[in-house]
Amino acid sequence: MKKTKVLLAGLCARPALAPWPKLARATVLGMIAGTALSAGAATALQGHLNLRSLTPGEITSYGLTNFQKSAGLHTIGVGEPAYLELLVNAAIPASQITNITWTLSGAPLGSAAALAADPLGTNVPTYKISDRIDQAGNPVYQVAGRTFLRPDMEGQFTVTAMIQTTGSGSTNLTQTITAATYMGLETCQLCHSGGLIADNVYAPWSKTEHATFFTLAIDGLESNHYGKNCISCHTVGYDANPYATNGGFDDIAAKDGWTFPSVLTNGNWAALPANLKNLSNIQCEDCHGPGSQHAHGLGDTSLITKTFDAGDCAQCHDSPNTHIKNAEWNNSLHARVTRIPTGAGREACARCHTGGGFAGYAATLGTTNAYSIVGADTTYTAITCQTCHDPHDASYAEQLRVASTSAMLADGVTLVTNAGFATICIECHRSRNGSVSNSIVNYPLGLATWAGGSSFGPHDSPVSDMVYGVNGWTYGQAIPNGAHSTSISNVCVACHMQTVAAGAPGFLKAGGHTWNMSYQAVSGGVTNNVDMVTVCQQCHGPITSFDFQVADYNGDGVIQGVQTEVKGLLNQLSMLLPNSTYQSNGNYVADGLVKSSISVKTNWPAKFLEAAYNWQFVNNDGSFGIHNTPYAVGLLKASINDLNGGANNSLPSWWQIQYFGSTTNPNAAPNATPAGDGIPNWVKFGLGLDPNVAGLVLPNGVVWANGSATITPGSTNDIQIFTAAEVVYATKAGESYQLQGISSLGAGWQNIGAPVAGDGTTRSFLTPTRNFDMQFYRVVPTP
Repeated sequence: MKKTKVLLAGLCARPALAPWPKLARATVLGMIAGTALSAGAATALQGHLNLRSLTPGEITSYGLTNFQKSAGLHTIGVGEPAYLELLVNAAIPASQITNITWTLSGAPLGSAAALAADPLGTNVPTYKISDRIDQAGNPVYQVAGRTFLRPDMEGQFTVTAMIQTTGSGSTNLTQTITAATYMGLETCQLCHSGGLIADNVYAPWSKTEHATFFTLAIDGLESNHYGKNCISCHTVGYDANPYATNGGFDDIAAKDGWTFPSVLTNGNWAALPANLKNLSNIQCEDCHGPGSQHAHGLGDTSLITKTFDAGDCAQCHDSPNTHIKNAEWNNSLHARVTRIPTGAGREACARCHTGGGFAGYAATLGTTNAYSIVGADTTYTAITCQTCHDPHDASYAEQLRVASTSAMLADGVTLVTNAGFATICIECHRSRNGSVSNSIVNYPLGLATWAGGSSFGPHDSPVSDMVYGVNGWTYGQAIPNGAHSTSISNVCVACHMQTVAAGAPGFLKAGGHTWNMSYQAVSGGVTNNVDMVTVCQQCHGPITSFDFQVADYNGDGVIQGVQTEVKGLLNQLSMLLPNSTYQSNGNYVADGLVKSSISVKTNWPAKFLEAAYNWQFVNNDGSFGIHNTPYAVGLLKASINDLNGGANNSLPSWWQIQYFGSTTNPNAAPNATPAGDGIPNWVKFGLGLDPNVAGLVLPNGVVWANGSATITPGSTNDIQIFTAAEVVYATKAGESYQLQGISSLGAGWQNIGAPVAGDGTTRSFLTPTRNFDMQFYRVVPTP
């Protein structure tokens, strides 16, 4: 943002606590000067006039001494700050923004309040991450100008911003601010306890931790370091700024002469005056703004704020390094979820792409209207705190909007009952198009594949389907499955929300409410990606990256990392799939080119649709095998096998005839094991092996010779399929356990990995047996 030249000299230099001058209720003019950022065609203006949140974390980070915080609500207390900012398309060159006019176009009779230069510096960006950058990191909006208002009496204030540009047009934008005083719980409870006037939100709210935190804290039941500086977030309307005389807790406490107790002990709450109890704990007005105008207006909803913006929660939950959830969330993709599938006509998309849309969807789960899009909230908001957590209701753990009991996966058959807290994640992070058959069967016919119409593929995030090993196109084969879905408690949450200690390099960048499993670290001027493998090491040993070596899945003769191998399989499969110029003339020959995306057409034969679905399924999962290596590899190999030489039950006819005489021979079936070694035909076909030759067991694994029973250990054409050992043991909470190994009894036991803290669940450790003639394991308790 270029610095605004305001025609009210010196206002920017005034301290935040100084009385704002009583200017005429006319206009504050601003001219934007600067150099063009780029030249080109006209760019859409996309103007927005916002009330900006200002959080405790920002006040500290930007050195904003004596500033009042703000939740960014349009209902604020008398004397509280309204930080207004005008946003425009980030692609507009600054030199093309020629004029901004701010006008206080409406105010209560008798008000002397006036607009003033905003005290926030140009180093302070717009608050919402989604207004700064999109999911790809591209700029979205820029701050064109700011102004400031401090209402001096109850009533409504209207601020208008007029912006003029060269090349992008002009517009007028309006923001109405309701100034009010705080009433306390007794007033809110009159209407919001149920009945004909409003829903009963009081009863469920009263069972949340918000409803009792101050009550318990001053009696010494919440913390041993609770002090008077804490109560600004645990009472109603607490603002010690001398202008904020609006009936908040601090005003009534000063009037009654109440002071914070010197000792936190039982009886402090009982001794609190009744009019202060009415304003204690985290109540309705903390999140919705002061309610006097709303109450006196007989419940007029325009006189109170209801929002899904993160700033409402961040007015308290943003104070690193103690209250870190908002700071973590700022670094998540949820904070800048794509704007495209929102707005009118996008109801089916909005249920997962907007905060309000998901809240409405979650409220209907388990009913016949669970997928109803009637009346859906399609207004864009990021996936904020209120999206997943219900501020009014603690019926479910962590006040989540979805119970940690069960969730149906996209195939419509698999009911997940062991996901724990991750149950809520499953509701969105699964295939949008339902069962894989929707894409393979319905899509070519133009039939609906999802609630919004007909499209192909699993959509952007089929993670749950992948983790649980369902909803891929299996060709009738038994595709192996990984253990993550059964061995990890709370599944997604256990890994993606792992705790990162304060001061650690990944603090606030990964884990927690970032949901990131890696972060960028700069060392010596070089930026490196760091994988958060700590939680993985409990089972997989001392790995340092997700891309750790396991096997040569893509068959190139080199054992690379899991993710590299899966990407290799994706490339192999893409080379067999048609490109966008495919013609259904029966003469198609694969172009052999690696494709970064697969664009499917309705006239593709079924074999291409099936393989393309699996490519999208694995690619869009995004983990490249980490979520479920056996399933991802199995799907890709089955698809590659199917497209190699034409398919008959997923195996080429020529291959079945070569080894079994016909395609109908029972031994030619994909899952048959004619050699009696337990390795199915489809695996041997993918590895180029003779299906009638059994593997020879050697001390270091199973060695297969290409098409021959003659084994030549050490030759370059040998393929080895190694075995592994899984150690499973039960744990108790409060105890820790150390896995140890030894190759010969009588020698010294060696620790394997770090001690594991017990939590009452069963733990598992998978270790390779390659290069070991014999190996013994034990688990011992540690201090």
